[in-house]
Amino acid sequence: MSVWGEGCDVGHCRMTGVWSTADDIVSLTFLEAWRLRERVLPGDDSLRPWLLGIATNVTRNTARAARRHQAALSRIPPPDPVPDFADEVARRLADSEELAAAHRALSTMRRGEREVFTLCVWEGLDAATAAEALGVAVGTVRARLSRARKRLRKLTELELKNANGEVQRPAVVGQSPGSRRQAARSTQETKR
Repeated sequence: MSVWGEGCDVGHCRMTGVWSTADDIVSLTFLEAWRLRERVLPGDDSLRPWLLGIATNVTRNTARAARRHQAALSRIPPPDPVPDFADEVARRLADSEELAAAHRALSTMRRGEREVFTLCVWEGLDAATAAEALGVAVGTVRARLSRARKRLRKLTELELKNANGEVQRPAVVGQSPGSRRQAARSTQETKR
């Protein structure tokens, strides 16, 4: 049988209401008893009253420290709410997927349309500056840019559909499938 007797942790748990706090009180009690061991008289038969006195003081000090800690925490202003960034992450992922699809689609476009789109949209040049850089007329730049935007929108949508697991069809833009003779004709010619 220990110095405490049976159920010493149970008694402290009843006092504190929490097992971990009761364990801490028992540990602190024995630490304090070890520190104060010089005060024990050699003729004392029972150390139980002495240890229970130490345990009572440790319990009071622990409760006082917990109240002070709680009071200090209540004086601290609540933290600013953290915004939910899940929507932002989803939007960024969708943007990056769309940008990757646009890059893939842009690589399938004609060189002239790709150059005009890159200079005017991504580099921010106006039509006159892009025309000067490419050595073409301003009207040509505007026409190519208009076609490029329409084609890029369609091709990007197709790329996104293909990336999302839909059946991928061969990208034959402007031609109809079939024999060599038919493949050399555009889809507009075959519809006539």
